[in-house]
Amino acid sequence: MDASMDLESRYCAHNYHPLPVVLTRGEGAYVWDTAGKKYLDMMSAYSAVSHGHAHPRLVQLVREQVGTLNIVSRAFYTDKLGPFLKRACELTGQDKALPMNTGAEAVETAIKAARKWAYTVKGVAADKAEIIACTGNFHGRTIAIVAMSDEPQYQQGFGPFPPGFTLVDYGNIEALDAAINENTAAFLLEPIQGEGGIVLPPAGYLKAAATLCQQRNVLLIADEIQTGLGRTGKMLACEHEGVVPDGLILGKALGGGILPVSMFLAKSAVMDVFTPGDHGSTFGGNPLAAAVGLEALNILVDEQLAAKSAAMGDYLLGKLRAIKSPLISEVRGRGLFIGIEVNNDQGSARAVCEALMKRGLLSKETHETVVRLAPPLIISKAEIDWAVAQIIAVLGELENLRRAS
Repeated sequence: MDASMDLESRYCAHNYHPLPVVLTRGEGAYVWDTAGKKYLDMMSAYSAVSHGHAHPRLVQLVREQVGTLNIVSRAFYTDKLGPFLKRACELTGQDKALPMNTGAEAVETAIKAARKWAYTVKGVAADKAEIIACTGNFHGRTIAIVAMSDEPQYQQGFGPFPPGFTLVDYGNIEALDAAINENTAAFLLEPIQGEGGIVLPPAGYLKAAATLCQQRNVLLIADEIQTGLGRTGKMLACEHEGVVPDGLILGKALGGGILPVSMFLAKSAVMDVFTPGDHGSTFGGNPLAAAVGLEALNILVDEQLAAKSAAMGDYLLGKLRAIKSPLISEVRGRGLFIGIEVNNDQGSARAVCEALMKRGLLSKETHETVVRLAPPLIISKAEIDWAVAQIIAVLGELENLRRAS
């Protein structure tokens, strides 16, 4: 075993099952391992590296900011946070934002906001507020968040879980309607489910959910940690159906592939439930994070990365759907957020990812059945052509192995 793998395996908790490659450098859409081998990154750190690795504008900004001011806590104002939050609100149609660090922290913030709104604005009885989530969801891994999950592994051995969460079938508007009651504070969903396997709901579902929530005085909160910031071909995935949610959760790409930056954004009626002392984060909104986040947003606009995602995503989807292989049962996605469903009777997504790695293409399976393709939004048509050629070759190799066995 490689020395780096051995050290990590020995001293790190075994809460991941990484592919056997040790990465040491990244630039643009590529990363390199310790032996100098070059790989096309079709994973983007679960959409956190949408801008590409080591984007020159972000690298230069970090060098300048690190030598100026980094952490002071929200106990004081800084000159970086206001402009960052203003830009984020303007680009998303929200009124106010609460900065955090990780996506899970931003989801927890959304849960707290929804519950306090239910008690102070809607008039729900104390400690009775409920939040509706969807089957197949993935919003993070804290105790409260996994209480919303229907994935057995995420819950096994971690109970007891806090009450107040209800699940409905993803994409089923009738189920949502039936689940809403006088105690419902919010409906929390991913416009496209990422960890669930790049699952798209039926057309019109998000719009119908927004209308229903408005009619029933329920907050619609969109978790766009993975789908937001250009990943699906729009700045936000909600824009595909013209929906502006009551609350919005951003993360991953917000940090420009440099550091963790997240936030919960909402309309004033929701965000104004917070008062000093209600919620906080030592590192949330720090000057370094705010400077990086603002530049990440500006790059998305300046380089038209959402439009590039739409064009390159359509191109990649077309190429993948033209592949004829018994190993593929379905190809689905939007923009550069694509999943290849592997026919379990024919092979495994892990085997596909391991074989692609040997050819210089990095991706990762989700739930053992789906190969995720979510490259940096700067990827070119030529790079996509090369990636598809590797996928075709790997599928052929695995099919031949299956026939021979």
